[in-house]
This record gives sequence, C-alpha cells and structure tokens, in this order.
Amino acid sequence: MDYGTLFIQQILNGLHIGSIYALIALGYTMVYGIVKLINFAHGDIMMVGAYIAFVMIAVFGLPLPVAIIISMMSCAVIGMGIERIAYKPLRNAPRMWALITAIGVSFFLETLFNILFGASSKPFPTISLEPIQIGQLQISKIMLISLGLSLLLMVALELFIKKTKLGKAMRAASEDAQAASLMGISVNKTISIAFAIGSALGAMGGILFAMAYPQIKPLMGVMPGLKAFIAAVLGGIGVIPGAMLGGFLLGIIESLAKGFFSVFWAEASSWADAILFLILILVLLLKPSGILGKNIREKV
Repeated sequence: MDYGTLFIQQILNGLHIGSIYALIALGYTMVYGIVKLINFAHGDIMMVGAYIAFVMIAVFGLPLPVAIIISMMSCAVIGMGIERIAYKPLRNAPRMWALITAIGVSFFLETLFNILFGASSKPFPTISLEPIQIGQLQISKIMLISLGLSLLLMVALELFIKKTKLGKAMRAASEDAQAASLMGISVNKTISIAFAIGSALGAMGGILFAMAYPQIKPLMGVMPGLKAFIAAVLGGIGVIPGAMLGGFLLGIIESLAKGFFSVFWAEASSWADAILFLILILVLLLKPSGILGKNIREKV
C-alpha cells in the first residue's frame, strides 16, 4: 500500500473512531452547557450501554437494533437517576464537590459491573459484513453504519436544540438558569432531560465502540471517556457543533499517529494517547474556549 492510500485509509479509520468520540463528547457538552459540570462518570455510562446491549443480545436473543433502542432508553433513565441522586443535591455547592461526586459515581459503576460481570473481557456480538474494496482501500461497512448513525443523531440533536420548545428551554437555562426559572422554565426538568439525552448518546457511542472493537469490559469506558472529554474541550465545551468537530479531529489525529506516522517513526503508535493529552494541554494554554467556543468574561 503506497503512502497516499495509507493516508486516506487512516483518515477513514479516524472518521470512524472520531464519530464515536463525538457522540460521547456531546454528552459532556450538553451537561456542561447547562449546569457547568464535567460529568466524569459519562465514560462509564458508555460502558453500561454496551453491557445492556450485550445482555439483550446474548441472553434474551434480541436483534441488534432492538438492543440498541433498549440500551439507549435504559441509559437515559440511569442518567436521570444519577443526576437526581448524586448531582442535584450539590447544585448550589462548590463545583469541586460535584466534580468529586462525579468521580465517585464513575468508580461505583466500574466496581458494580466488575462484580456483576467479572473483570475479564467478553466478546461483543456484532454483525459480519464484507468490506467495500476500492483499489487498495478497504471501507468497512461497520464504519459506514457507525458514521451514518453518528451523523444522523448529531443532526437530530442540533435540530432538537434549535427548533423545539424544549430545546429552546435548554438553551435559555444554559444562558442564565435563574432568569429562565423566572420566565417559567422548569430548570430541574431541563437538566434531567439534558442528562437523559447525553446518557442515551453515550450508550450509542458505547455500542458503536464495542462493534468497532468487539469486546467489552468494566473499564472500557475510561480511555474513550477521557478522549471524548478532550474532544469536547478541543471543539469548545458547551458547543454542540464543537463537540462534533473535536471528536472527528481527535479520531483522525489518533488514527494517523497509530497507522500513518508509525511508518516513519516506529514509536508513533505508542505515543498516540500521549499526543492527544498534549493537544488538551496546548488547547488549554492557547485557546481555553476551544475551536468554536467563545471567551466569556465572568464578574468576580
């Protein structure tokens, strides 16, 4: 395979994994946009979604599309429950308390699923499809399905936020929760729905991740969750198009580091994760608001 073909192949692979990071990053963005909380348990919601789909397919014998719907609905309810039990009582507390609670929820979910399913990896049932061959390029049909579903959900979310009454209420609560409450908007309901939508998207991301790398384990959400957080910061956390852009950019950078630059530098693949975290540091130093984010002045 020549360098040009290899470069294009890695771009396609990057779009695949990037679409998954983008879906997970949307959950971070939705929650942060309203309550200014970094929900570090979000990566583990992705893991929960993958396990629910696994149980639906392997134990109950349901088809994959039905398992996906059940998983997304279940994670939406779980997300709302976590918000109601763990985060709502701390809404007016210092942000550090909520951040520590989010880390605690993350460890709780990881430990719970470790007890329920064991620490070892389990094969995730997926569909076997022949790749599309164009010259030396191989285009996976799983990649096309993942990319199509991700883009469809992202467009649907953007339309929901911009066009629906509930979406406008979420935007109002994001701008000024106190003023939105005075205008008759139920901020508590808005926050719960944001957690539900974000958790459902996280579940979808977890299933797509399990289909791309067909195995699941209780700690599977840790690194994708952190990378999705980097994607959200890179694109502009709190900005939905920014989360999408950041996810795709991060996926492409990771894929190029592992598959293309490793041709010229043998250690590149082992440095891929370090490169992503270096990007996070650079973004925070040079443009903390992200690519599509705007600098906001705060009165002190």
